Amino acid sequence: MSQFYKIWKIFDPRSVFVVQGVFLFTLAAMIHLVLLSNDKTNWFTLAFGGN
Repeated sequence: MSQFYKIWKIFDPRSVFVVQGVFLFTLAAMIHLVLLSNDKTNWFTLAFGGN
């Protein structure tokens, strides 16, 4: 575990954080879209009583 810092010699930290941010944003968007596509978990219809 003490040698773990060497991972940053292989990967550029800036690109790792950019890729991580893009991945997390995409994951969050997908989760929201899945929840909105279901009638039980669509918070727009639950809050506003839409069809």
